[in-house]
Amino acid sequence: MKNLRLIPDIHQHEPIVKAIFAYDRELIALVKSQKGALWSQSLQSWYFSKKDFQLSSFYQALKGKVYLDYSKLNTNAPKAPPKRITSKTAKNNIALPKAYNEQLILKRYSQNTIKTYSSCFLKFMGFFEKKSIDLLTKKDIRIFLLHLIQHEKVSASTQNQYINAIKFYYEKVLKQPKMVFEIKRPNKEKRLPEVLTENEFLLLLKSTMNLKHKNIVSLLYSGWLRVGELIGMRIQDIVWDKGFIFVRGGKGKKDRITLLSELIRICLKKYLLKYKPNYWLIENPNRKQYSASSVRAILKDSAKIKAFIAYLKGYFKEKRIPLQYFFERKQRLKSAVNISNILIFN
Repeated sequence: MKNLRLIPDIHQHEPIVKAIFAYDRELIALVKSQKGALWSQSLQSWYFSKKDFQLSSFYQALKGKVYLDYSKLNTNAPKAPPKRITSKTAKNNIALPKAYNEQLILKRYSQNTIKTYSSCFLKFMGFFEKKSIDLLTKKDIRIFLLHLIQHEKVSASTQNQYINAIKFYYEKVLKQPKMVFEIKRPNKEKRLPEVLTENEFLLLLKSTMNLKHKNIVSLLYSGWLRVGELIGMRIQDIVWDKGFIFVRGGKGKKDRITLLSELIRICLKKYLLKYKPNYWLIENPNRKQYSASSVRAILKDSAKIKAFIAYLKGYFKEKRIPLQYFFERKQRLKSAVNISNILIFN
């Protein structure tokens, strides 16, 4: 007689009953015909939701056809791994304290910072859903940070964002003493990225056919601009006679100037002549401010990368440069082509 074992298990954070048996078409058809039977590719097994599984009905259906071993069902199922808490799930059940959002606005934090702090703090609140956040201790906060590091594998910079968001609530909103929630910060890794050489950048520009996109890439690279600085730039911020660009409200709400090279000046004048923007230097087709996501999409455009790789290969062949150097550059190109990487130097 065929054998079938029923074993308790956890699947997608839910308790299940797993059916274990040697491969047999008749047995598969029999198990599959039972109410609630599901197949898991990851478990490579048929299973039933534990809360809906009826052992007596299952036993009667297989009686006389299979030897059924259900002795393991008396033991407890393996402990489910901790659920990954996301800001999205937290938002569904928990509301951000009104005072928290108001204080961020009063402190004149940027929209990006408000969005980051709110997302981090909502997740923090979701972790302690059954506790009052006003009564949490330093030990509780450490437990949350350990969860982020050990289970969610967050980076040092992300961990710092959570610490800042949490400290903001207790120190700025509740006005509690700073020393109560002093938490040691991780050392942030500082790695210089792989960036394009000057010649490779010129080749990239040649492979970029769209004039607006060419100017976006050029300004980011030559002016060492952040994406937010670029999209916030007005036509009047280009000082043509003195050869520099005025950057308003950069990181830390600080103004600065950066150089306008002769090459970029020529490219930019062609762009202005063709597109005739009204107010913003870079505008969308509706004459509105260009979005940060659109700029990032240009930088990550896979078609552009492929075109540049083809152009670069032809250039190496034309100059009779050994192709081994081309393949080395090709490997590094995917990260290097993201011009925003140069902002680490800024």
